[in-house]
Amino acid sequence: MQAAPITRTGRRAGGRTRTALAAGLLTAVLALSGCGAGDNSDSGAASDERALSAGERNGGQNKAAAAGEAAADAKEGAAKSGTPSKPNPVTATHVIRTASLSVEVKSASKAAAAARTVAQNAGGLVANESTEQVDDTHDSSHLVLRVPQGEYDSVLRELSGAGKLLSRTSSAKDVTDQVVDVESRIATQRASVTRVRKLMDQAERLADVVTLEGELSSRQASLESLLAQQASLKDRTTLATITLDLTEPESAPEDDNDDPGFVDALSGGWHAFLTMLRWLAMAVGATAPFLAAAAVLLVLWRLLRRRGGKGAGQPPAAE
Repeated sequence: MQAAPITRTGRRAGGRTRTALAAGLLTAVLALSGCGAGDNSDSGAASDERALSAGERNGGQNKAAAAGEAAADAKEGAAKSGTPSKPNPVTATHVIRTASLSVEVKSASKAAAAARTVAQNAGGLVANESTEQVDDTHDSSHLVLRVPQGEYDSVLRELSGAGKLLSRTSSAKDVTDQVVDVESRIATQRASVTRVRKLMDQAERLADVVTLEGELSSRQASLESLLAQQASLKDRTTLATITLDLTEPESAPEDDNDDPGFVDALSGGWHAFLTMLRWLAMAVGATAPFLAAAAVLLVLWRLLRRRGGKGAGQPPAAE
């Protein structure tokens, strides 16, 4: 009858021992978790302090918002550094192609119209065109054509065969790395703008809103600049640029080797005769006023002389 109390006491003692061990293990786990949390907070302290510097300059009222953004940036940076990015084995090649052609044609205006047709049929366009007259004898045209990359070679061949090819230069520049870098920076900047907007929605103080608005404007300006670079790269890698100069040949000099014939001599003599008559008529016309004046003076002089002669020949009258 005494064994039962001893057994219950032993069980109670064993239960208390297990409870104490479980409590000790739980305490140790909590202590380790607290240490780990303290280490993590220490590792992100530097980034939090950098993010909070702007808030401290404005009175320290936007610390919570900046700290949240810094934590998100630190988390994203840790994820990127901890997980190496896998290169894309299939990456499109982006190339900027340009060419310059100088062609001698019979008619610059007709050749320019044909070049416009070639570019439009290839799915391209005419970016610039100008035509001018050189030495009042022949025309010259300058065109800047934009054609798709796939039609670049065929358009070059067709334009080169429009006349006598004087010069041709072409170049190709691989900008694949630049395109990939700009796309990556755009993705990062968009994520940053989204985080700032979320913080603005959560901000309650006016100072926090003002600071976040300034940060948002700066990041949006950077994003727009990157988008402009991306659009420029896309345009130059999608359409190739061809500069075309069309010139007409100079007028050939007349052939002077043929000997003159009878008809040529007759024509030349008639031309000389008409020229002489024209000059004589001009001379008569120029001297006509002087001749008329001299004739009038001569007539008057003769009249006066006759009257004077008659007066001298009569005898004196008788008294």
